[in-house]
Amino acid sequence: MRRFNLFLWFLPSLIGSPVFSFPVNKSTVLVCYGKLDAAKIKGYNYVILEEKHFKKEEITIIKKNNKNVLAYISLGEVNSNASHYNLLKDNTLGKNNNWNSHYLDLKSDKTTIVLMRLIKKNLDKGFDGLFLDNIDNYSSFGPQKNQRKELIELIKKIKKQYPNHLLIQNSGAELIEDTNKSVDAILFESVATNFSFKDNAYKLREIKDYTAYLERLKAIHSKYKLPIILVEYADNQKLYSEVISRLTSTNFEYFIGKIDLQSIPNFTKTIK
Repeated sequence: MRRFNLFLWFLPSLIGSPVFSFPVNKSTVLVCYGKLDAAKIKGYNYVILEEKHFKKEEITIIKKNNKNVLAYISLGEVNSNASHYNLLKDNTLGKNNNWNSHYLDLKSDKTTIVLMRLIKKNLDKGFDGLFLDNIDNYSSFGPQKNQRKELIELIKKIKKQYPNHLLIQNSGAELIEDTNKSVDAILFESVATNFSFKDNAYKLREIKDYTAYLERLKAIHSKYKLPIILVEYADNQKLYSEVISRLTSTNFEYFIGKIDLQSIPNFTKTIK
């Protein structure tokens, strides 16, 4: 999941605008990279999982009880613990120390070949599509900005090869002009919240920044007609309730969990 926010570039001129008027009644999204009981995953519009934790039979069960079940894949980084790390460790360009992952070199043909094989493996297991992570690595302020063209071409290639599968792009607002015809939805992290890696702190985003962020997402949704999904982070009931209070003013589907995304949250929904 994308771990830093690059939304500040679109803040000017947006503060003070009205937000949304359609309420979100409940979380309809589940994002979890840990192992879960397949039979207990029910009632979601979007379920995003790590393929390695589930057998094909379990994916079949999950699909029966949910609308869209997607496999996680990073198009920007490879973790040292990933099954394909050894294949790509010599095709990396630096390290993301927050997550012990390494930046991929998309200019290398081998990188694309390995990623396409991994995608086939995931989709052959029965997933409805893919969640494409680390897309904002390729934006103007990202560590892989010089590979933007290669990233866009890779996403187009995936969609062309799997036109009937759902693709959800994680962040990368700056690239949507080039990717919007190849993806089916866009996910944004930490819109209402603002997790700090420096001090490992969960907190709300400043209200003026939050309002501006929402307005930018509203403009994206209006222009490209793509569903927008929000993922927020909370580690206690009080913060969770505050986030819920903010999200009820939007019409976006959402998920609220802990930063490691390893389990289904057990917070109780309360709205102030």
